Amino acid sequence: MSLEQATAPVLVTLGVVLAALLGARLWLWLREGQLPESIRRELAQRIASWWVMVGVFSVALLLSRTAFLTFFAFVSFLALKEYFSLIPTRRADRRVLFWAYLAVPVQYYWIADGWYGMFIIFIPVYLFLFLPFRMVLTGETQNFLRSVGTLHWGLMTTVFALSHLAALLVLPLRETFPAGPAGPVFYLVLLTELNDVAQYVWGRLLGRRRIVPSVSPNKTWEGWIGGVLTTAALGGALGPWLTPLGWIEGLWVGLGVGAVGFVGDVVMSALKRDLGVKDTSSLIPGHGGVLDRLDSLIYTAPLFYHFLRYVHGA
Repeated sequence: MSLEQATAPVLVTLGVVLAALLGARLWLWLREGQLPESIRRELAQRIASWWVMVGVFSVALLLSRTAFLTFFAFVSFLALKEYFSLIPTRRADRRVLFWAYLAVPVQYYWIADGWYGMFIIFIPVYLFLFLPFRMVLTGETQNFLRSVGTLHWGLMTTVFALSHLAALLVLPLRETFPAGPAGPVFYLVLLTELNDVAQYVWGRLLGRRRIVPSVSPNKTWEGWIGGVLTTAALGGALGPWLTPLGWIEGLWVGLGVGAVGFVGDVVMSALKRDLGVKDTSSLIPGHGGVLDRLDSLIYTAPLFYHFLRYVHGA
């Protein structure tokens, strides 16, 4: 099967990312005797996990539209399953969870079909109305409001919000550009993940004043500002390369991704603190769970999708 999404800009950008991972592994090897064993092991796990995540994501994205939609539907399923494993659920709601899981393939079917109207209202409207009724049929009223609220919030974050990334692949655009449909997807993921890295690095170098110490003590104003400015510069530079955006539009997108990605991070941190867990799972060595890795994308994907659709959509 040919790699139908493998355009030159995407392949070049992917090559740069792989070279950066190789450089990180080389740096760790050179510093092996200078780092504490615990830090060296954690960094090695993180880098190894990044190789796997970048490899699987890139193959699915470049292989075909169907492959990527199927892959990301599975990612949403894992995220939803992870979420349900964390939150307290009533025994009476176990059958209701079936309908929540069924929403995953249905939501991605609307994307594959190109039916924007159903994609945008299926979970926020129809499941919002249906799931409480299905809960009522169980006959259990104790903690009803808490249960229906946590169930729908989980669907909105792990399925509806994340599905906007996959929807970029089928977004009709007025312009044609050399990066093809995979370009905006790769652009958003790259900006979101590099924003997390940039905010961490700037925070370690210059961080003094904490933003929300009771939620995420390591987040500082200096790290946030440095990360947002770095992401804005990358957004402006990569916008014309991977998307129909001009450099000024890319600059604004980078600012938005930097700011909103931080929100997704601290919101998920607040959820974990409320539940008394450090990570959402141990699925990804060195990174935690699926939600730990995708928390920023929950917020940046809808923002970027609707911006691109409004500005450049057909």
